[in-house]
Amino acid sequence: MAGGGFVSSSSGPVKNYEGGITVFVLVTCIVAATGGLIFGYDIGISGGVTSMPSFLKKFFPKVYRKEISAKPNDYCKFDSQILTSFTSSLYIAGLVSSLSASSVTRAFGRKVSMVTGGLSFFIGAALNGAAVNVGMLIIGRIMLGFGVGFANQSVPIYLSEMAPPKLRGALNIGFQLFIAIGVVTANLINYGTAKIDKWGWRLSLGLAAVPAVIMVAGSLTLPETPNSLIERGQRERAKAMLQRIRGTPNVQEELDDLIQASEYSMTVRHPFRNILTKKYRPQFVMAVLIPFFQQMTGINVIAFYAPVLFRTIGFGSDAALMSAVILGVVNLVSIIVSIFIVDKYGRRFLFLQGGVQMVIFQVIMSAILGTKLGTSGHGGMSKGYSMFMVVSMCLYAAGFGWSWGPLSWLVPSEIFPLEIRSAGQSINVAVNLITTFIFAQVFLTMLCHFKYAIFLFYAAWVVVMTLFIYFFLPETKNVPMEEMTRVWEGHWFWRRWAHHRAEHSNVDVQMVNGAHQTESSATPSHNKP
Repeated sequence: MAGGGFVSSSSGPVKNYEGGITVFVLVTCIVAATGGLIFGYDIGISGGVTSMPSFLKKFFPKVYRKEISAKPNDYCKFDSQILTSFTSSLYIAGLVSSLSASSVTRAFGRKVSMVTGGLSFFIGAALNGAAVNVGMLIIGRIMLGFGVGFANQSVPIYLSEMAPPKLRGALNIGFQLFIAIGVVTANLINYGTAKIDKWGWRLSLGLAAVPAVIMVAGSLTLPETPNSLIERGQRERAKAMLQRIRGTPNVQEELDDLIQASEYSMTVRHPFRNILTKKYRPQFVMAVLIPFFQQMTGINVIAFYAPVLFRTIGFGSDAALMSAVILGVVNLVSIIVSIFIVDKYGRRFLFLQGGVQMVIFQVIMSAILGTKLGTSGHGGMSKGYSMFMVVSMCLYAAGFGWSWGPLSWLVPSEIFPLEIRSAGQSINVAVNLITTFIFAQVFLTMLCHFKYAIFLFYAAWVVVMTLFIYFFLPETKNVPMEEMTRVWEGHWFWRRWAHHRAEHSNVDVQMVNGAHQTESSATPSHNKP
């Protein structure tokens, strides 16, 4: 059946390695997942700060004057390319750093990339909190962006490599969980600091240093993944680590598969060039389209500008900030739901169900705005309609929270073979950030021109991406990462490329093994008489 889940293939059933969840791997994955805090905190803090009068008066006085004026259309009063540049500049920096992070992650391990990301984010937080002009704000945002790029590239890979296959989904979603925790924390901080005249925004921006410190301190205590150790020639350490995280001494079968994958990865000297070849076509398509589609749900621009959006529909400043907090809490709870069901019901089920739910409530939100504000934006909303709008937005956020939110990080991080894993994740992050940049930059302009139809625009995209998932994404739950090629071999569309890769992989590994054997037999033994 088109898009059906995978059970087995012509290559045989998927392997079931020994071992399971241990306290050690659980604690390790929780610590690593805190890397999501920096991204979440930034997403949550930006929208609240850019709606604070003291911040606008100091850095964007024209926007402030437009906001307090009664003349402009309510949909358009926050439309400013300079203001959105403050928010979106982070994502260009993140795009550049995520691509360079691939080489660091592969050569020096996942930990080094995570520590680098945390330190860069700390510097950016300090610059933003102490900013005296727009230039200083933008430089701080760029440093924050470098931190986000490194963290988003390395943390999902780390989690997927450490987790046992049967719980990989739940543990990897921990990253998205901490992103949501960061968003909620930031919204709560904004709610409090908005009451501090003149310098409350400094506290909001400066406190970004706290999640950065948590990430750096946590990363320094983490062990390296077995995959990374093998990739860097440390096989004995890798075996010991594999035994520890699986809770069993019987790890030889999994270790052999990791070593074989590593030997093949040694033949791939240019991962970014190789990922464009036909044999990696399924993974490359997913690395590009899944993060692109995630942004086309419209969730991040709503998260960035939630306080602004709520003020547009008639909420006061405090009520808008509190509504953004409520939206963040709903998203957080929905991610927790996803953690408990993703490895039971699978990725496809959550993608499809979440897509349908988002479309329904996007249409409802558009209808509410169209009925009450019209195209002029001057209609105003009663308290009842405003609450209905908030409830609809929360149910939309819940649909995202247990589907496209966590799964857009989980699925790309688990489908790449080792030889292109760092490059593939970098492309995933880069597409996510460049799309985020574009829509963060143009959202307020789109709101000004599309008006209430803005949600219909995103709803149309959710329909497209839900159909894409149905037809083209195979099920990946419970499949070991080094066995993931079998998933594509069993899919009605991707099997033509998967078989092509499997044939080449077998030939290349045999060549590598043959080269090792030749080298071994040609090297004289000093122990022989």
